[in-house]
Amino acid sequence: MNETTDIPELMRGIGEAAKEAALGLTTASTEAKNAALSGAAAALRRNQNRILSENAKDMAFGEEKGLTKAMLDRLALDEGRIEAMAKGLDDIVQLPDPVGAVTDAWDRPNGLKIERRRTPLGVIGVIYESRPNVTADAGALCLKAGNAAILRGGSESFHSSGAIMECLTEGLAGAGLPEAAIQRVPTRDRAAVGEMLTMTDHIDVIVPRGGKSLIERVSAESRVPLFKHLEGICHTYVTKDAAPDMAESVVINAKMRRTGICGATETLLIDRDALPMLTRIVGGLVDAGCEVRGDAEARAADARVSEANETDWDTEYLDSIISVRTVGGLDDAVAHIQRHGSSHTEAIITENPETAEAFLNNVDSAIVMVNASTQFADGGEFGMGAEIGISTGKLHARGPVGLEQLTSMKYVVRGTGQCRP
Repeated sequence: MNETTDIPELMRGIGEAAKEAALGLTTASTEAKNAALSGAAAALRRNQNRILSENAKDMAFGEEKGLTKAMLDRLALDEGRIEAMAKGLDDIVQLPDPVGAVTDAWDRPNGLKIERRRTPLGVIGVIYESRPNVTADAGALCLKAGNAAILRGGSESFHSSGAIMECLTEGLAGAGLPEAAIQRVPTRDRAAVGEMLTMTDHIDVIVPRGGKSLIERVSAESRVPLFKHLEGICHTYVTKDAAPDMAESVVINAKMRRTGICGATETLLIDRDALPMLTRIVGGLVDAGCEVRGDAEARAADARVSEANETDWDTEYLDSIISVRTVGGLDDAVAHIQRHGSSHTEAIITENPETAEAFLNNVDSAIVMVNASTQFADGGEFGMGAEIGISTGKLHARGPVGLEQLTSMKYVVRGTGQCRP
């Protein structure tokens, strides 16, 4: 597609086509949807070289634009990441189709028979930055859940997303489904985002995925309901009862496996009685190339810890930096998380089951973990095939937004002529 300067006309056409496609997808068979996804996965594998060539253009653009190391990591594709995209589609094929599933059924004393069923949301708009793999993940999840998708990727991933979109379109055409079931906004013009946020006649929900500035803009301007999270200020809390080997390995993985993802741990909380463990943990982090910032007690425990200031506790680094704060126990740790967290993902490392249970019950985040890396905060790792994002809101979907979360409910009522008195 060529870029256009008439953004309202472009978006109106995309919206109308998506609305029409969504009507057809409501009754599309599971077999047809799965065939489209399998065909797209095969196309991704077959067109690997073309996708990498397009990604090279985006990487050059990103470097020229001055993207951070973390953003460039999100943007980069290689053979492994393309295969992961294709496998993600294969995994979604294997998942049960949520559309039409009966989640509950009951009979009323007056003879009415009532069912609660899953039904598609309709048209889902996805606005995202950098990660071109979101094009495949989001498009596939929306399709399997019976929704049409309008995808607006970031300007830096324009070429990569376009090549991936071609594979999705090939899969749809091969399965006999409308190509408008998954559409990509074919322009870098940021006015397209503003237009999407007002398309209440065409889009039923918007999922923003990106940095704080994008989420803040979408939250402030959108007239369409949102699934969103603002930041991933995730915490790992090491208690005095933690196993030292586990504490070291989990914290290093939680921070350093991939620093640029929203599930990366940004702040380490550690009991004062556990400070002897800190030297091991800091050593592993420093060896892995991480800068460690901490409070006075953490600095006294290990000279490699530099001074943290108050803004560090509220910072999503998305980089090889971690802040360390000492706490007086569970209540102190929970209070810190409530004050500085973003309701995304928190983990506790402990061998005390009572402490673990108290942490799970008292921390009000979308995902809470015991003795596991926060990097598992991912729909694919949860067995959901993939995710369209993480929602930290409390309405409808919370946590990884997968297939079931991309459906709503409707009630089917069967009677035999009942009239309400």
